Amino acid sequence: MTTYNPNSTLYAARAHYFAINDFGDGGYNDKWVKVEYGWLRFYFPNTKGRAFVVKYHDIHHILTEYETTLEGEAEIGAWEVATGCTRSWAAWLLNLAGFAAGLFINSRAVYKAFLRGRQSSNLYHMRFGDELLSQRVGHLRQQLSLDITSEPPAFIDNIAFVVWAIVSVITLLGMIGIVLSPLIVLSALAWMLFA
Repeated sequence: MTTYNPNSTLYAARAHYFAINDFGDGGYNDKWVKVEYGWLRFYFPNTKGRAFVVKYHDIHHILTEYETTLEGEAEIGAWEVATGCTRSWAAWLLNLAGFAAGLFINSRAVYKAFLRGRQSSNLYHMRFGDELLSQRVGHLRQQLSLDITSEPPAFIDNIAFVVWAIVSVITLLGMIGIVLSPLIVLSALAWMLFA
């Protein structure tokens, strides 16, 4: 697990995060996002909404110390859903998809990350810029309540987890359906024409 010095500024911690993950300059201005997990490789457009939220998402990785592995993305997805993604559709969609995938990969870790999110907050409400990036990692962890041990979940936390788990699975299935729908239509047309 990668740890970040609490006395580092977010500038320094983010540079380290980019270096250890081979992210170059973060790819915020790239036209396409390349995702690789083992043999699985796919690309999707780097929309303005996604480019905006990924700046915060990267900092959340630093503050929470969730890895950039498939498991870590599922954890941070659940954490960000629990803390609230404000009015950003891109953040909601990407995090819900990660949350849903995590339910099948490592549901226990996703549950713990969700509960941690219920007892902390995120940076989406803050303005992104020099003022934020010059702050210390430890200071922001304190501000977001990431430096405290999570309390046992309340009944309402478990209800919230179940509700958001259902929403996340529906979201992921919808996204898969949208991606696959052209193939289904083309297959149906081909079958009708050549059957």
